[in-house]
Amino acid sequence: MPEGSLQGKVAVVTGAGRGIGQGIALGYARAGAKVVCAARTQEEIDQTVRDILSEGGEAIAINCDVLNQGDIDGLMRATEEKYGGLDIFVLNAGGSIGKQDTIESVDVKNWTDTIELNLYSSFYCARAAIPLLKESEAGKIITLGSGLGHRFNKGGNSAYSVGKAALWMFTKCLATELVEYDIAVNELIPGPVITRGFTKGDEVEPHIVTEGKFEGEWVKEPKDVVPMALWLAEQGKYGPTGQSFAINRRVL
Repeated sequence: MPEGSLQGKVAVVTGAGRGIGQGIALGYARAGAKVVCAARTQEEIDQTVRDILSEGGEAIAINCDVLNQGDIDGLMRATEEKYGGLDIFVLNAGGSIGKQDTIESVDVKNWTDTIELNLYSSFYCARAAIPLLKESEAGKIITLGSGLGHRFNKGGNSAYSVGKAALWMFTKCLATELVEYDIAVNELIPGPVITRGFTKGDEVEPHIVTEGKFEGEWVKEPKDVVPMALWLAEQGKYGPTGQSFAINRRVL
């Protein structure tokens, strides 16, 4: 694999077994980064690592539940022991739990669990990574946000919207606290992407939505998110921080 823009960097990507996380992990490896692929499903991250190794890249797979502090601490230890530090942390794991319904009708546990998955997981991961990122010349934390965290679409998805809105505020708070250490913290909003969770298992091709709550949006593939994820990771010591970068076609 030829030298790339992330040569010599160490990146951790959560949810790296499939979808957007897998796409970013592959993209970073192709740019020269050593990638730690983290997720709960061992078989999936093992496959991501095999794909990276087959192209001449370097990666390891670490089984990790991003809501388990012990797992996250283990992830940081494994990263340091294997690669000696951390430069880029992509907080990709997230999503919705259970059926999303109106606030009046939604299952209370599903609602609170969705908030926890999208907000608490990023808090746990970022907090554990700060000591290692402080040792990097220009550390990066990239949170995976959503347009629903900036504008609400009708459809009974309040938990996901609230979780992502809180994640955006967390991103700004974290950026403010870490700017003195030259650690940049930014939000990446991918818009609708063809993943198992988004398409519910249906076969979908990239397209522009012509009607419904996503009217006017570009439904893209995970690989289409990689250029922005790369750009954020490539920024130097004095690059942007506390900002939101979207690949959407609609105004958020």
